[in-house]
Amino acid sequence: MRCENDRHFSRRELLRGAARVAGAAAGLKAGAAAETAMGAAIRNVAATTKLEPAAMPAAPPAPPRRIAAINSIYRLRSHAYHICGRFIHGYERDGFHHQPSFRVARLYNHQSPKEDLAPLHCEKYGIELCPSAAQALGGAGKLDVDAVLLIIEHGDYPVNDFGQVLYPRFEFFEQIVEIFRTSGRSVPVFVDKHLSYDYQQAARMVDWSRELGFGLMAGSSLPVTWREPALEPPLNTPFTEGLVVFGFDRGTSDIYFFHALEVLQCMLERRRGGETGVRQVECLSGDAVWAAADAGRFSWSLLERAVKQCPSRNIGPVRDNVRKPQVILVDYLDGTRGAAINLIEQVSEFGFAGSVDGGTEPVAAHFYLPPPPGARFFDPLCFHIEQFFQTGKPNYPVERTLLTSTILDLALRGHARQMPIENPALRVKYAAPASSGFFRS
Repeated sequence: MRCENDRHFSRRELLRGAARVAGAAAGLKAGAAAETAMGAAIRNVAATTKLEPAAMPAAPPAPPRRIAAINSIYRLRSHAYHICGRFIHGYERDGFHHQPSFRVARLYNHQSPKEDLAPLHCEKYGIELCPSAAQALGGAGKLDVDAVLLIIEHGDYPVNDFGQVLYPRFEFFEQIVEIFRTSGRSVPVFVDKHLSYDYQQAARMVDWSRELGFGLMAGSSLPVTWREPALEPPLNTPFTEGLVVFGFDRGTSDIYFFHALEVLQCMLERRRGGETGVRQVECLSGDAVWAAADAGRFSWSLLERAVKQCPSRNIGPVRDNVRKPQVILVDYLDGTRGAAINLIEQVSEFGFAGSVDGGTEPVAAHFYLPPPPGARFFDPLCFHIEQFFQTGKPNYPVERTLLTSTILDLALRGHARQMPIENPALRVKYAAPASSGFFRS
């Protein structure tokens, strides 16, 4: 029986249909094989390729660490203005601007004259102006800063019978130490220039830093300013004598004698055997200076060599030009001789000359002080202060400044009595740093 729609296919049509079905089947099989191969390839790539996570955004830089600045005065060209200003504005290092990783967070001034810049600068640069040194550190019994600047230089202070300005460095340092004790922690402290006009106070300051275990650095900018030529005596140089000339009459003699003694010490501390201390000091003035030279207590040829190193040197003989010479003579325990001589009319900067055992010529250098208003010699000083604040370890030993502070105090006491001074406090021993750290251009 056959339906009406049934159709009879010829043998040729059946063969064509079979071929089409077989082709379709083959295509499906090839496609499946290709898909399988592609999947395997993808799986192989995924297995051998390390997929990195998306890069995380860079962490924001750490905020600058905080400094408390305790100053005598903050006016144009004061030491506080120059040092604090470099932590505010930055300074130049190797030809490029350098912005310190510390910032002045709080500031206290002991005196506020009519030319005081502290209120204006504190408001402009976001610094808290505090009514006391303790408040600058965080308040009674508190300490919330990372470092302390103690800059007690300039201002209206009395002068004692020895010709020393009675700067209250010790008194403010004592307040800082009290905060350290009550808060149970301490931070690095930099003391500008000498530790104290009083050698016993200076020694106590160093003792406190050792007792509480905080870093203490102090001193002048002279040891780290530029030198011409760039003289750095190797450690264990066999010095037999060193001499520094300078010429300043602005203020009391202790102000610039301290700088001269720091120049002398940063050179002679590198002598053979290191620093072993001082036997005796003596301060002379007027004709007694020339008498000491004639007696061979310091070398006249070294004086002339040091003067020759200074670009500002005057024409004519030193004895004819200089009316009021002053000298501090330093006799070291190991027999080395030192001298710092104020020759006001002959030079206006600092020059060093030293005799070396076996050497035919003295070694000599001029210590370059770029003039105000910029006073660029504070650049190297602030560089070393910043490094010290970062590590807590002084770049050069505080014992250097303890010794120069002691030499200066005892020499001026002896000058008032017209006699040399011997004192066990002068027997300060320490090792010089491997690098002097002065800036080179």
